[in-house]
Amino acid sequence: MLRAQLTEALKKAVLSKDSVSVTTIRLILAALKERDIAARGEGNTDGISDAEIQSLLMSMVKQRRESIEMYTKGNRPELAAQEASEIDVIERFLPRQMDDSEIEVAVKETVSDMGATCLKDMGRTMATLREKYNGCMDFGKAGVVAKRLLG
Repeated sequence: MLRAQLTEALKKAVLSKDSVSVTTIRLILAALKERDIAARGEGNTDGISDAEIQSLLMSMVKQRRESIEMYTKGNRPELAAQEASEIDVIERFLPRQMDDSEIEVAVKETVSDMGATCLKDMGRTMATLREKYNGCMDFGKAGVVAKRLLG
Protein backbone atom coordinates (compact mmCIF):
# COMPACT_ATOMS: atom_id res chain seq x y z
CA MET A 1 0.00 0.00 0.00
CA LEU A 2 2.74 2.48 0.92
CA ARG A 3 4.70 1.47 -2.18
CA ALA A 4 1.76 2.40 -4.37
CA GLN A 5 1.35 5.73 -2.53
CA LEU A 6 5.03 6.51 -3.01
CA THR A 7 4.95 5.67 -6.71
CA GLU A 8 1.80 7.72 -7.24
CA ALA A 9 3.24 10.66 -5.28
CA LEU A 10 6.40 10.53 -7.41
CA LYS A 11 4.33 10.71 -10.59
CA LYS A 12 2.36 13.69 -9.28
CA ALA A 13 5.53 15.45 -8.09
CA VAL A 14 7.20 14.99 -11.49
CA LEU A 15 4.13 16.34 -13.29
CA SER A 16 3.87 19.35 -10.95
CA LYS A 17 7.65 19.95 -11.21
CA ASP A 18 8.05 19.84 -7.41
CA SER A 19 11.79 19.20 -7.27
CA VAL A 20 12.01 18.78 -3.47
CA SER A 21 9.30 16.13 -3.49
CA VAL A 22 10.78 14.36 -6.52
CA THR A 23 14.27 14.07 -5.02
CA THR A 24 12.99 13.09 -1.57
CA ILE A 25 10.62 10.43 -2.89
CA ARG A 26 13.39 9.06 -5.12
CA LEU A 27 15.62 8.82 -2.03
CA ILE A 28 12.84 6.94 -0.22
CA LEU A 29 12.35 4.55 -3.15
CA ALA A 30 16.10 3.94 -3.40
CA ALA A 31 16.31 3.09 0.31
CA LEU A 32 13.24 0.89 -0.10
CA LYS A 33 14.81 -0.96 -3.02
CA GLU A 34 17.98 -1.45 -0.99
CA ARG A 35 15.99 -2.97 1.89
CA ASP A 36 14.05 -5.18 -0.57
CA ILE A 37 17.30 -6.56 -1.97
CA ALA A 38 18.55 -7.30 1.55
CA ALA A 39 15.23 -9.01 2.36
CA ARG A 40 15.47 -11.14 -0.79
CA GLY A 41 18.90 -12.29 0.39
CA GLU A 42 17.20 -13.54 3.55
CA GLY A 43 14.57 -15.45 1.55
CA ASN A 44 11.75 -12.89 1.62
CA THR A 45 10.68 -12.62 -2.03
CA ASP A 46 7.88 -10.11 -1.39
CA GLY A 47 10.19 -7.37 -0.12
CA ILE A 48 9.63 -5.52 3.12
CA SER A 49 6.23 -4.97 4.72
CA ASP A 50 4.40 -1.67 5.20
CA ALA A 51 5.40 -1.70 8.88
CA GLU A 52 9.06 -1.98 7.88
CA ILE A 53 8.57 0.81 5.32
CA GLN A 54 7.12 2.99 8.11
CA SER A 55 10.12 2.17 10.25
CA LEU A 56 12.42 3.15 7.37
CA LEU A 57 10.58 6.45 6.92
CA MET A 58 10.74 7.19 10.65
CA SER A 59 14.50 6.57 10.66
CA MET A 60 14.88 8.89 7.67
CA VAL A 61 13.00 11.61 9.56
CA LYS A 62 15.18 11.04 12.63
CA GLN A 63 18.36 11.31 10.52
CA ARG A 64 17.17 14.57 9.03
CA ARG A 65 16.29 16.02 12.43
CA GLU A 66 19.81 15.21 13.60
CA SER A 67 21.19 16.85 10.45
CA ILE A 68 19.11 19.97 11.08
CA GLU A 69 20.61 20.18 14.55
CA MET A 70 24.14 19.87 13.17
CA TYR A 71 23.53 22.36 10.36
CA THR A 72 22.05 24.85 12.80
CA LYS A 73 25.09 24.51 15.08
CA GLY A 74 27.35 24.89 12.04
CA ASN A 75 25.55 28.07 10.97
CA ARG A 76 24.21 26.55 7.73
CA PRO A 77 20.53 27.60 7.73
CA GLU A 78 20.04 26.87 4.02
CA LEU A 79 20.97 23.20 4.51
CA ALA A 80 18.81 22.99 7.63
CA ALA A 81 15.87 24.38 5.62
CA GLN A 82 16.44 21.78 2.90
CA GLU A 83 16.40 18.98 5.48
CA ALA A 84 13.21 20.41 7.01
CA SER A 85 11.49 20.42 3.62
CA GLU A 86 12.53 16.78 3.11
CA ILE A 87 11.01 15.92 6.50
CA ASP A 88 7.74 17.51 5.37
CA VAL A 89 7.69 15.27 2.29
CA ILE A 90 8.56 12.09 4.21
CA GLU A 91 5.97 12.76 6.92
CA ARG A 92 3.22 12.76 4.29
CA PHE A 93 3.61 8.98 4.15
CA LEU A 94 3.63 8.41 7.91
CA PRO A 95 0.65 8.25 10.25
CA ARG A 96 0.13 11.39 12.33
CA GLN A 97 2.66 11.49 15.14
CA MET A 98 1.50 11.98 18.72
CA ASP A 99 2.47 15.25 20.38
CA ASP A 100 4.10 15.45 23.81
CA SER A 101 0.83 15.71 25.77
CA GLU A 102 -0.67 12.71 23.93
CA ILE A 103 2.49 10.69 24.61
CA GLU A 104 2.27 11.62 28.30
CA VAL A 105 -1.37 10.47 28.48
CA ALA A 106 -0.66 7.22 26.60
CA VAL A 107 2.30 6.35 28.84
CA LYS A 108 0.36 7.14 32.05
CA GLU A 109 -2.53 5.02 30.80
CA THR A 110 -0.25 2.10 29.92
CA VAL A 111 1.61 2.28 33.24
CA SER A 112 -1.64 2.25 35.22
CA ASP A 113 -3.20 -0.52 33.09
CA MET A 114 -0.15 -2.71 33.59
CA GLY A 115 0.21 -1.89 37.26
CA ALA A 116 3.84 -0.90 36.66
CA THR A 117 5.44 0.61 39.75
CA CYS A 118 9.22 0.69 39.36
CA LEU A 119 12.00 0.94 36.79
CA LYS A 120 12.09 -2.87 36.54
CA ASP A 121 8.76 -2.60 34.68
CA MET A 122 10.24 -0.20 32.10
CA GLY A 123 10.94 -2.94 29.51
CA ARG A 124 7.42 -4.36 29.70
CA THR A 125 5.94 -0.87 29.55
CA MET A 126 7.93 0.09 26.45
CA ALA A 127 7.10 -3.24 24.75
CA THR A 128 3.39 -2.64 25.36
CA LEU A 129 3.66 0.92 24.02
CA ARG A 130 5.44 -0.37 20.90
CA GLU A 131 2.64 -2.88 20.32
CA LYS A 132 -0.13 -0.33 20.77
CA TYR A 133 1.39 2.77 19.18
CA ASN A 134 3.90 1.53 16.59
CA GLY A 135 4.45 4.13 13.90
CA CYS A 136 2.69 7.02 15.59
CA MET A 137 4.75 7.63 18.75
CA ASP A 138 8.30 8.83 19.35
CA PHE A 139 9.52 6.11 21.69
CA GLY A 140 12.53 8.19 22.73
CA LYS A 141 10.16 10.73 24.27
CA ALA A 142 7.94 7.95 25.63
CA GLY A 143 10.94 6.37 27.34
CA VAL A 144 11.76 9.64 29.10
CA VAL A 145 8.16 9.96 30.33
CA ALA A 146 8.03 6.31 31.44
CA LYS A 147 11.32 6.65 33.30
CA ARG A 148 10.05 9.75 35.10
CA LEU A 149 6.79 8.01 36.08
CA LEU A 150 8.43 4.76 37.17
CA GLY A 151 11.56 6.20 38.74
